[in-house]
Amino acid sequence: MYSSATTPTPTATRTTLRPPTAATGRPGPKQVPPASRPVAPRGTEGRSTDARVPAGRTALGLRTPETAPPVGHRLPLARQADGQVLRARRPGQPLGPERIDPSALQTPAVRAALGSVARICPAFTPRQVLREGSRHILVAGTIGRAPVVAKCLAPQAVRSEYFEQLVADFHHEVAVYRAFVRHRPPVRLPRLVAADHDRCVLVMERVPGRPAARERHPVSAPTPGEVRALLGAVRTLNLWRPPSDVFQPRLDYQLEIARYHSVGQLTDRDAGDLRGLLHGLGHTPLQLCHGDALLSNMLLAPSGPVLVDWEQAGWYLPGYDLALLWSVLSGDTAARRQISQLAQNGGTLARDAFLVNLVLVLMREIRLYDVPGAGEEQRIMIRRLYDDAALARRAVRAAVGTR
Repeated sequence: MYSSATTPTPTATRTTLRPPTAATGRPGPKQVPPASRPVAPRGTEGRSTDARVPAGRTALGLRTPETAPPVGHRLPLARQADGQVLRARRPGQPLGPERIDPSALQTPAVRAALGSVARICPAFTPRQVLREGSRHILVAGTIGRAPVVAKCLAPQAVRSEYFEQLVADFHHEVAVYRAFVRHRPPVRLPRLVAADHDRCVLVMERVPGRPAARERHPVSAPTPGEVRALLGAVRTLNLWRPPSDVFQPRLDYQLEIARYHSVGQLTDRDAGDLRGLLHGLGHTPLQLCHGDALLSNMLLAPSGPVLVDWEQAGWYLPGYDLALLWSVLSGDTAARRQISQLAQNGGTLARDAFLVNLVLVLMREIRLYDVPGAGEEQRIMIRRLYDDAALARRAVRAAVGTR
C-alpha cells in the first residue's frame, strides 16, 4: 500500500468454490466445457511438453535452471497496471519515506479525494501524497497526533474498463477491515479508523516501517531473517480459522484454467493435469489467504511484519500466498526452498494445491509482463517466468503420476 509497486489489473471472476463447513464439506469443482486446442505461448516454441521429471526430483523440486539468465533484472521504466512508471533507484539510495511535495496535494484528483475523506474524518490533516495512480490515491496525514493513511479510488478510474471490478475490490477491502474489527487476525495489520463504502474511502492507521521490497519482482531479496519473519506471518494467517461465513472465495479455479487454456498459455495436457489435481482437491478445506502477498504489501516494522492491501483476501486452495511469494522471489533460491518445504510439509493434498496455485500465478505473471515493446531487462524477466512455468508444469505432471 505504502509503496509504488502495484498489482496486476484485476479480472472479474465468478466464484464457485465454497468455504469449508463442518457439516457438509466442500462440493466438487464445477465442470468446464473443453476449449479448442491452443497455440503454444511465446517463448516456448520447440520445448517438449512431455518432458519427464529427472530422477530424484520430487513434485516440489522446483529449482532455477542452470541455463537461466543471471539474476539482476529490473524494470526501471516498467509501466505497471496502476498507470505509474517506476523509476530506477540509484545505487545506495535508501528505501525511506517519499520526499514530501506540498504541490502534490493541490492536484485536482487529490483535492477531490481529500473532499471525500473530509466527509468521514473532518479532523484529517493531509501531509503527503504517497501515491497518485490511475486506480488509487494514498494520502498520509494525521488525526490529532495519530498518523493515518487515507486510501481513495482515483477519479480517473471511472474511465477504466475495469471500473466495476475496481469498485467491487474496494468494497471487499472495506468489508475485510470491518470483519477484522470483529474477528482479530493473529497477524499485524493497520487498524481501521473510518470507511465510506459508497464513496470508496478507507482511513487506516499508518504503521511505521518500510516495504520488504518496492518492486513486484525485486532485484535484491530481503535478508534471510526478514524472509523467515515474512513467511512466518503468512503461515500464521493461513493457519487461522475464522468463521467460514466471514470471508468469501476469491478465485474460480476451473474458470482460470479454462481462460489460460483458451489463450494458449496452457496446453491440452497442462489443463488436463491441473483439472486432475483439482478434482482430487474437491473436499480439501480452503485456506484464508491474503491473496496479494507481494513483498511490497508487507511492511518491516520494529514490532514485526505488517500486512497491508487486503483487496484480495479470502478463501483459496491451500498455499496460494506461498505460491505468489515463490513466483516473485526468483533471485532467492534459499527462500524458494523454504517455501517448497512449507508446502510439502502439509502432505500430498497441500502439495497438489500449492502446485495448482503456482501454475496459475505464473500464468498471470507471464500475461502481465509478456507484452509488446518489452525492453531487454523485461525480456530477461519474461524468460525466467517461462522457465519457472516449465518447472511448475513438470512438477504437476510428476504429482499426477504419483496419485
